[in-house]
Amino acid sequence: MDTLGAISTRFGFDLFKELKKTNDGNIFFSPVGLLTAIGMLLLGTRGATASQLEEVFHSEKGMKSSRTKAEENEVIEKTEAIHQQFQKFLTEISKLTNDYELNIANRLFGEKTYLFLQKYLDYVEKYYHASLEPVDFVNAADESRKKINSWVESKTNERIKDLFPDGSISSSTKLVLVNTVYFKGQWDREFKKENTKEDKFWMNKSTSKSVQMMTQSHSFSFTFLEDLQAKILGIPYKNNDLSMFVLLPNDIDGLEKIIDKISPEKLVEWTSPGHMEERRVNLHLPRFEVEDSYDLEAVLAAMGMSDTFSEHKADYSGTSSLSGLQAQKFLHSSFVAVTEEGTEAAAATGIGFTVTSAPGHENVHCNHPFLFFIRHNESNSILFFGRFSSP
Repeated sequence: MDTLGAISTRFGFDLFKELKKTNDGNIFFSPVGLLTAIGMLLLGTRGATASQLEEVFHSEKGMKSSRTKAEENEVIEKTEAIHQQFQKFLTEISKLTNDYELNIANRLFGEKTYLFLQKYLDYVEKYYHASLEPVDFVNAADESRKKINSWVESKTNERIKDLFPDGSISSSTKLVLVNTVYFKGQWDREFKKENTKEDKFWMNKSTSKSVQMMTQSHSFSFTFLEDLQAKILGIPYKNNDLSMFVLLPNDIDGLEKIIDKISPEKLVEWTSPGHMEERRVNLHLPRFEVEDSYDLEAVLAAMGMSDTFSEHKADYSGTSSLSGLQAQKFLHSSFVAVTEEGTEAAAATGIGFTVTSAPGHENVHCNHPFLFFIRHNESNSILFFGRFSSP
């Protein structure tokens, strides 16, 4: 049975590889946020649509065509266990600490005249802490859209605005499912502002841009990946509940070359406490901001979830006894700011349905493209995943 940590790492890395096919700049998204939204979808799907979504959460692929009754029951149990993991994770996360803000919020906005199955609403409330807010899509689609956007804004400290752009919600919309993740954390040891200096960041061997490069020398979790010629560094936030990991290749254009040699399993292994050791590190990390928005329908379909968005194949009979419900939009917006004090990051997912070196020191100089991710250490869940390649 896969843990949420393993699932979020695998999904995050697979999605990253899919996104980078059409995007050579910065990439930033929330694996946990997207998985939460997919989990809420899964509760309401049946048949082949459910099987496709289940495959996101189970590493054993391709068993759906000829399942025996026993295998069918096993899948149901495993899926139940996934929802329970989310329930536990969301409960853990909601125990606030003063050292950082980490809020994950889920909400359903449903057409007030549409009949949703009470069982579905109960399950979404139980596992995902998401309640249904009735809205008037039929007569006031745009007002409803603004109301949803303003809820997202309030949950992400105004970092994510206009998740649903003009025209994305219509009078035929029946249900909008939204997830937000907001994190603001201080480094365990802040970078001193007076040590931040202008430096070059090399996008490739011939092109560089000026950045504000933060610097500190301290003991960090570190590992050198000999076969990849790359380093991984863990930078803890206050309280050590969360860390940012940076994977930096030695070469300026090394990231592209090694991505195919990285697997989700290896990422988990390399960043496990047993694999990393405390080393004195001269760390140079750019101050940076990344903001992005994705319409993930095509990307998720390419990852095997095509039925979810298919007018003829989607089966949402677990959501409502009325037929014809289909996911039409899968939008995700994200924001991260990394500064001397710490990191602020936010992401929101919305799904709309319609009918129809010095000696003894390691040098980690992040002056060329690197991968980074922010992890909740206890559950090993990846809250945010990104590539910084263009200041």
